[in-house]
Amino acid sequence: MTTLRFPRGLYGVTPDWADADRLLAAIEQAHAGGMQVLQWRRKHGSPDERRAQALAVRDLCGRLSLPLIINDDWRLAAELGADGVHLGRDDAPVAQVRQALGPDALIGCSCYDQPALAERHLRNDVDYIAFGAMFPSRIKPDAVRATLDHIRAGRRLADGHTPRPAVVAIGGIGPDNAAPVIQAGADSIAVISALFDAPDIQDAALRCSTLFS
Repeated sequence: MTTLRFPRGLYGVTPDWADADRLLAAIEQAHAGGMQVLQWRRKHGSPDERRAQALAVRDLCGRLSLPLIINDDWRLAAELGADGVHLGRDDAPVAQVRQALGPDALIGCSCYDQPALAERHLRNDVDYIAFGAMFPSRIKPDAVRATLDHIRAGRRLADGHTPRPAVVAIGGIGPDNAAPVIQAGADSIAVISALFDAPDIQDAALRCSTLFS
């Protein structure tokens, strides 16, 4: 079986909640349902509020043995001792972040609908390439749309590397529409609303996770 550089399965991405206790409880429920990795993503709030929440999330993930990825801010990831960072189009270059965080850090990059961008990131030693939005997204309603063909193209590119970087799909994904994305070659699905806004978070996580069985 191919060795992946990033965990296969459900990749939870935190909603932008100010209530840390609510968020921590939701993370525990998602983990109980099979979530394999968590990305902490918070765009609003003061720097002190954001840092305090990130510390609380870091401590919980440590207790759960749940890998923690920080969105955008590689310096915060380094400060927290997080497992890695997710980089977008306007963030620091992969090479700079790899040098700063070291060879064991998990680094993933948004590739939108651009396999050529994914190919460039793969040359720079990323652990996963992310395509999306796969479906309309309430979080980013104006996001560019990727297709199953982009997932397939990313998988072909990733297959040329050993151990293989993962292909992650993001954007409007949930348990009811993820199966074709996984069948197209996604190793992981990044889920926000369909997970954390679900009436039963643990059940939503379980339904997503079983698609990888």
